[in-house]
Amino acid sequence: MFGLSALDLARVQFAFTMSFHILFPAITIGMASYLAVLELCWLRTRRQVYVDLYHYWIKIFAVCFGMGVVSGIVMAYQIGTNWGYLSEFAGSIMGPILSYEVLTAFFLEAGFLGVMLFGWTRVGPGLHFGATCAVAVGTLISATWILAANSWMQTPQGYAIEGGRMVPADWLAIVFNPSFPYRLLHMVIAAYLTTALIVGATGAWQLLKGRDNPAVRKMLSMAMWMILLVAPIQAVVGDFHGLNTLKHQPAKLAAMEGHWQNEGDKAIPLLLFGMPDMEEERTRYAVGIPHLGSLILTHSWNGQFPGLKDFPREERPNSLIVFWSFRLMVGLGLLMIALGAWSLWLRRKRGGEARLWHNRPFLRFAVWMGPAGLVAILAGWTTTEVGRQPWVVYGVLRTADAVSPHGAAELGLTLALFVVAYMFVFGTGTVYLLRMMRKGPQRSALHTPAQGGPGEERTPSRPLSAADVQNDDDEGEASPDLPGRDKEEPGHGY
Repeated sequence: MFGLSALDLARVQFAFTMSFHILFPAITIGMASYLAVLELCWLRTRRQVYVDLYHYWIKIFAVCFGMGVVSGIVMAYQIGTNWGYLSEFAGSIMGPILSYEVLTAFFLEAGFLGVMLFGWTRVGPGLHFGATCAVAVGTLISATWILAANSWMQTPQGYAIEGGRMVPADWLAIVFNPSFPYRLLHMVIAAYLTTALIVGATGAWQLLKGRDNPAVRKMLSMAMWMILLVAPIQAVVGDFHGLNTLKHQPAKLAAMEGHWQNEGDKAIPLLLFGMPDMEEERTRYAVGIPHLGSLILTHSWNGQFPGLKDFPREERPNSLIVFWSFRLMVGLGLLMIALGAWSLWLRRKRGGEARLWHNRPFLRFAVWMGPAGLVAILAGWTTTEVGRQPWVVYGVLRTADAVSPHGAAELGLTLALFVVAYMFVFGTGTVYLLRMMRKGPQRSALHTPAQGGPGEERTPSRPLSAADVQNDDDEGEASPDLPGRDKEEPGHGY
């Protein structure tokens, strides 16, 4: 197929399915915590605005959670079908780690998800909040186990090789491998940033369309505070992660920087632009800042680190891909910091927070930054996985030796089927998500939480009501005020 070998097609298929899967858990990790914060704010203030935001975003969370589960099942099967020798060689380590994720995280999420989605009018506020927190904690536990498995493949330790297979020798060393803390923190922060950018973009889009109400203002404000706080922290975590990569995967770092060799005691520049050439062993059209590469990566003005020429040709990752995927991720990160700083500047100007709602250039920038978190995650994972090559378990098992003995025709056919099926299933799901987002938060009678009193009437809910959405494209009218509720003052919350 297109001149690609069976190994190439297996890698493309895994990359394709992984790219779809990673986006949905990233959204659910951040969204579950956001829902917990919204419900906590409601419990503390009893302001209707938090209830309306909760019921608006929980529909989106439900759809993303479902698509994440479906795409995750495909990933698990693919490891066994396309990467059979990896399963045979390292299965006694990777298998238990992935099983722990199911036993701890998925069971916790599944156990409380029903209460979270359908229990608002059936259980008391405290119990419902506990269910929301349990789901949020479950998503974080799930990320912990998945990142433990991936990090171990990047920096393996705590194992022994017996009978031609890897066996666990120290489970604590396996789980808490050298790169695990940095990767886990980096990924969780990325998930929070991704959610904040999506929430902020949705609020900004609603305001640009003239749908100005307290719930829309609140979601935009909360998102901008989150971006302002978390985006700089992500940059610091990324710096520590880079130092860890320099120590344990120096070839990957050299590929990320397009650095080929040291020249005497000369400092290393930070390349802003260039085209690494794997055949000629040089970076063409290089544009860099003198000394900055040494300063960032060694924290020394004239520090040096190994270049790609210090490694055999067959052990060098593709620098062209890694070089640009890394810069895409960093560039988007800088734009996130700029977005947060812009929001703070608007808040501090005369007119205060109200300037956020009316500055159209800022709102347009926030809308355009909506998918930036998802793109940055894909760029970061490309850097991580392509930079690991040619190893699937770094320094122990090569990717070429881990693939199952399938023919190129078989893999080409299954890849084509995957593309068609994914575009239909997840394309439909994405369109549905966008339709729900464009509706905006609305006030509804279903938002009255149960108090748990004896004989209290409770609102029935059909099974798919947590993901219900109107089909018309016009903005829905807000429900009339219910008996016993205070009337809303324009611009002052519910």
